[in-house]
Amino acid sequence: MATIFSPSSVFSGATAKPPQQQAKPPQVSIPPPSKPPLANITTAITATALATAILTAAPPTLAESPAFSVYYGTAASAANYGGYGGNSDKKATAEYIYDVPDGWKERLVSKVEKGTNGTDSEFYNPKKKKEKEYLTFLAGFRQLAPKEVVLNNLALSDVDLQDLIASADGGVKSEERKDENGQVYYEYEIDGAAAHSLISVTCAKNKLYAHFVNAPLPEWNRDQDTLRHIHQSFKTVG
Repeated sequence: MATIFSPSSVFSGATAKPPQQQAKPPQVSIPPPSKPPLANITTAITATALATAILTAAPPTLAESPAFSVYYGTAASAANYGGYGGNSDKKATAEYIYDVPDGWKERLVSKVEKGTNGTDSEFYNPKKKKEKEYLTFLAGFRQLAPKEVVLNNLALSDVDLQDLIASADGGVKSEERKDENGQVYYEYEIDGAAAHSLISVTCAKNKLYAHFVNAPLPEWNRDQDTLRHIHQSFKTVG
């Protein structure tokens, strides 16, 4: 006789498996936003400030370059020297010219000084009076002697020039040049132990003109370009 199995007997013989739980999705941790390094922030701020300063800064002006005015020298004799320059129009009667830096002062030359050593004009830097330029002249010279002779003759009446030449460890440089009209100039550069001197000498109108630019070494090192400009600006006119 067939045995009738009930559903309960079939399931009772097998081990029941618990229902599987649904797998949870893996959790992904999101790190907090990183902060830029402090050094980067500082660099960016500095660069921004620098760019702003460059854009807003005023452009350089021509005031930084030295300005000059032209001096007109008459080289009048002591007998015709009207006190401190006379009342005549110097530009109309000028025999020589040279540039004077703005701010320099004129030292008035007396008749006595003019008659003894031939000094005709002088300007100086009020911040350092030994930084100066001046011109001397002597009548009765039709042409220039050899360069060495001219310099030695100038030193005979100028004690400071004698001392400068004697202390010139760097030597004395001399050369000859001609201007656009063919006039000959002797150029001297004396590098002394404590000072520097540039001298330009020429003959015109039966006169010898000597233009001096002198400066102590500290001022020479600082103002060399300006002093060379003054030296090169001298020339006779008329």
